[in-house]
Amino acid sequence: MSFRSSPRRAVAPRTSLPVVALAAIAATALPAGAQSSKPPAEPIVVVGAREPLPASKVAADVVVIDAERINRSTADSIEDLLRREAGVQVSRNGGPGANASLFIRGAGSGNTLVLVDGVRIGSATLGYAEMESLPLAAIERIEVLRGPASSLYGADGSGGVVQIFTRRGDGVPYASARVAAGGYGAREGSLHAGASFGAVDLAGGVSHERLEGESTLRPNDRFGNHNPDADGFRRTSAQARLGWQPTKDHRVEAMWLETRLNSQYDASEFLPPTYAQDPSPDFRNRLETQVGALSWHGRWGSDWTSLLRFATQEGDSHTGGRQIDRFRTQRRQLDAQATWRIAAEQRLTVAYEGLREEALSTSYLGDVARDNDALVLAYAGSFNGLSMQADLRRDDNSVYGGVNTGRLGASYALAAGWRVRALAGQSFKAPSFNDLYYPGYGVATIRPERSKSFEFGIDGRWSGAHVSATAWRTRARDLVAYEADNARCPNDPGYSYGCAANIGRARLEGLSLNGGLQAGPWQGRAAIDFLDAKDADTNQRLQRRAAHQASVSLDYDAGPWLIGVAALNVGDRPDGGKTMAAYTTIDLRARWRFAPQWQLEAKVLNATDRDIEPVRDYQALGRQGWIGVRWDFAGR
Repeated sequence: MSFRSSPRRAVAPRTSLPVVALAAIAATALPAGAQSSKPPAEPIVVVGAREPLPASKVAADVVVIDAERINRSTADSIEDLLRREAGVQVSRNGGPGANASLFIRGAGSGNTLVLVDGVRIGSATLGYAEMESLPLAAIERIEVLRGPASSLYGADGSGGVVQIFTRRGDGVPYASARVAAGGYGAREGSLHAGASFGAVDLAGGVSHERLEGESTLRPNDRFGNHNPDADGFRRTSAQARLGWQPTKDHRVEAMWLETRLNSQYDASEFLPPTYAQDPSPDFRNRLETQVGALSWHGRWGSDWTSLLRFATQEGDSHTGGRQIDRFRTQRRQLDAQATWRIAAEQRLTVAYEGLREEALSTSYLGDVARDNDALVLAYAGSFNGLSMQADLRRDDNSVYGGVNTGRLGASYALAAGWRVRALAGQSFKAPSFNDLYYPGYGVATIRPERSKSFEFGIDGRWSGAHVSATAWRTRARDLVAYEADNARCPNDPGYSYGCAANIGRARLEGLSLNGGLQAGPWQGRAAIDFLDAKDADTNQRLQRRAAHQASVSLDYDAGPWLIGVAALNVGDRPDGGKTMAAYTTIDLRARWRFAPQWQLEAKVLNATDRDIEPVRDYQALGRQGWIGVRWDFAGR
């Protein structure tokens, strides 16, 4: 069921999607009489202040992707969902299941912190979260904070934070099951259920995905790694949450998430005795991820709340063809937090974070580890339409020492539903274990990357519609990059080919525009991001960053039928001495609820069968059709 045409067309569409996106955003200014009379509910967000706050009280640029948007989306993965819904750029080495990197506001993949139910995840050896390992099926909601966040969450929050929330079992019993099949040998299946029984609630689920795919690399790639075999993936996940609320003011909760990814890719080996290049082996990345946490939330009267959480995260990667490299990361995390409600619209939060990171690798000379202790002081308050936020944080790390960060922001209500906001902050990115310890590359004295950011925005919400615009600027220094001149590396023969060093500066500037409108059965959304990301020393564009990215979606939802279309446009990007062509994908979706608890789903991804080169010499999937059935049950 590939719905493929041959050959695939590589000609860009005549209509500019950024122009269409701008027109769609402007269309939200339709007269009130043309829109739904029901005002949209204001979302409550956690990521902007470490405590739940109405979105209008948060000074930062926060995007909320709720369960409805996740279910409607045509995205093939979490990373694909984020770039469609939150304006995040994605660099992926092939199709679904391949290695993926997130660029929030042009910052590198290691500058995005990813949390699952408050637990930091990712590889300490690579220095970023492996998004390809996480399934969409287990997710209830995603919050994305775009902009500086180290003053709240510590290292790696320079670009922003992605906070993922898994499903809970609150309220009436529910259950859902879904099976689907698609082109390129794609299969999906998931089952989730939850319920509450007095003071106890529980939820859990399993999912499995597989794809036969096609070769991740194009023929005649520059390094000679192409193998014509199909490179697919298999991903299996299991998730559970158990809560106990002995009183209305106290809750104890345990969560567990485990995923296993087996993905294929193209590469080469150079093994003895000849050390000749050999791209023929079946290269695979086998990655196991486990996330667990035990937490206690307490309320003490009307003025105090507290949180205590013990968490662990493990990532175990086995990568290669005949010769396997192993990289294992283990994190143990302790969070203790207290919030004092000073007045009705003012609160002060004090938090302590303890983090232990350990890594084991067949490439390292021995096991490595580091400890980080942090104190956070955060204030959020409102006064007659003016909302203020101020954060201070001190991190003390056993490897790279102490780092202080701060953030100050404010928003002001201009009129009903409209506000302006401004925010300035400092952030930093910790060097990865590879930057510090990888033989022949890592240098133990590498310093953290540092950055300063400023942004200004305006938001509007009224009957059935919302718009927002944010202009921002970031200056980064001490970027960790490859230093080819070994004279600038430690005096050691092992660095004959260069080393990691703090040699870079970056200048990042941009504008983000978002809008949405609901009028009767019609619902539309549009977003466009403009980005100027350059090396401040050479004035060259940063690799793999597009100067613009736009997305548009339109759904007609009436009775048992939903019909929708979504488009994504990604501008040209420099990559390895080549400019990658801009591309546009168009996806189609339909849903028919043929019984109260049953629905038939269908979608066509990349409907125009564009030939997409997401990264130099790599290829994405062509046209792919999907059909599936979903069962949903909600008790009373």
